[in-house]
Formats: sequence, structure tokens, C-alpha cells
Amino acid sequence: MKVLLTGGAGFIGSHTCVELVSKDFDAVIVDNFSNSDPGVIERCEKITGRKIKYHDADVADKAAMRRIFAEEKFDAVIHFAGYKAVGESVAKPLMYYRNNLDTTLTLLEVMKEYGVDIFVFSSSATVYGDKNPVPFTEDMPTSTTNPYGTTKLFIEKILTDAAAADKDLSVVLLRYFNPIGAHESGLIGENPKGIPNNLMPYIAQVASGIRDKLHVFGNDFNTHDGTGVRDYIHVTDLAKGHVKALEYAADKTGCEIFNLGTGTGYSVLDIVNAFEKATGINIPYVIDGRRAGDIDESRADASKAERVLGWKAEKTLLDMCADTWNWQKNIK
Repeated sequence: MKVLLTGGAGFIGSHTCVELVSKDFDAVIVDNFSNSDPGVIERCEKITGRKIKYHDADVADKAAMRRIFAEEKFDAVIHFAGYKAVGESVAKPLMYYRNNLDTTLTLLEVMKEYGVDIFVFSSSATVYGDKNPVPFTEDMPTSTTNPYGTTKLFIEKILTDAAAADKDLSVVLLRYFNPIGAHESGLIGENPKGIPNNLMPYIAQVASGIRDKLHVFGNDFNTHDGTGVRDYIHVTDLAKGHVKALEYAADKTGCEIFNLGTGTGYSVLDIVNAFEKATGINIPYVIDGRRAGDIDESRADASKAERVLGWKAEKTLLDMCADTWNWQKNIK
């Protein structure tokens, strides 16, 4: 099966590429490298021992996507491409709506033209909003607290409607919780441009001396230590979930939703303590004010993915921390 990975040079996309190639899928990346590095593809090749084809293109560019679809003759699409920083989405909502919706609409239109009818979407647990009790199940009502999350929810609705209208279309919506870690080889991982938006790369940069201390946003949450609790999942486990979702989508039509998480919640300070334990490095931190829209706790009920896809997260929090640090030490 030949699979298009939009945004495939990014953090989650690159790890999924490695897992797909290791399972003998033919993965082709399309990425404009706006928040990624072409060198990632070479490192994926080193891990897999295979040549990985890629196209430098914007997924919202319909003419470019038509050329790529005509050349490659894809069987399926996994859609990672999109802007993903919550804070930036609040400051620049129109940029997020334009980019994230346009890429999806263009993909669906070009897929229709070229007879491609398997679509796996990189969604987010942010669509559960701030009103649902934990753990979150796929049948809970959805809402959002920021434009980034709203783009994910809008895209879910677009894909649900598209699958209802086209009986040949098979869509799987994967709601991620908090991906961290890196490939055990230390060759690929999360390397954000500028100040990290996510906790683990920020901790790793403090550990390596790039930043002097971690800023913890709030210690007045209704949690065991006052800091926000999230469901952290190793990115390799997450990538394996995409392989399972793709295999599932190939044998059905319609639209299905799956949570990908561990079901266990850890606070910000739990993560700091685990990183210190895994690496032996002290992480200084300061408590800052809460960020608008942050909820007390986010945690998955991932039993549906285990029951239907045969998928379950396997790596531990210490694995996540150790692999992150192994990757951080290799960043040039």
C-alpha cells in the first residue's frame, strides 16, 4: 500500500513514517518544511535502511497536489500537516483557520479526483474541551477553548460529513493526547523552532543548558500537586497506532474515532521528577500564572483502540524521558 504522509517530516509524522516503512508500507512524504527539517528524512532512511521519497510542497497548493497524486498513485492518506501551537492560534486565528482547513479541503478534493478513499486524520484530545469528566471517551460531547482546537474539531466535522456523503470513503479520526519521547535510536525526535510550546522539549532544553529554567504555568489546579495533569504517550506508541488505524481503515468505510493515550495522568511536576530520575539531571523551575484555556486534567479512555484496533500503549514514562534526553543530546 502506498501512503501519503502530509507533514511527514514533523515530530509525529516522521515516527509514523518509520513504523510504516518497517511494516513494508510504501510511505511518501509531502512537507513544506515550515516547521520541520529535510534532514529528518535522511535520518528516517538511516533508521529503516530504505530510501524514502518526499515532495517539497504545500498541501494547500492544489496544482502541486494534483501533480503529486498523478505521479505517485496513492492508496491512502495520513494527514499530519497543519499549524499546532495553541498560543499562536489565539494570536493569529485567521492563519490557523486558513492553513488547517485549506490543506484538508484540498486533500479531500484531490483524493476524490484520483480515487483515493482511505484517510487517517491527526486530531487531538483538545476537542473534548473543558466540560467533560476524565477519562475522555470518544462518544463525549465536543467543544474547544482555542482556535487550534477549533480547527481540529471543524476538520473532524468536515471528514465526518464527507464520509457520510461518499460511501466509498473510509475515515479514521485519531484523537492524540500528549505525545512525548523520541525514537530509541536517538536519530529523530521533537526539535521545535524557537521557544518550545510543549513541556517535554522545554525540559530537555533546560537539561542541555539551552534554557536556564522551566516555566510552570500555574500551581492552583485541582490536581494532586496543583499543576496540570495530562496523559503523556510515547511518540513511537502513537506512531504504531497509525499503522493499526490504517490497516483498519483499509477494510471498512465510514468514519470512526479512536483515542490514542495511555489512560494514566501525570502532572507537570511528575514529569519533571521522572526526567530527573531517568537522567540524573536537576531541572530548575519557577511557577508562573496559569494560561487561559488550560484545564485541570486531560486523560484518555483508550479501551476502544485496544478492543477494535488491537492497539495499546506499551512504553513507560521513564522510557519517554530517557528517549527524549537521548535525542536531545544528539541535536546538532
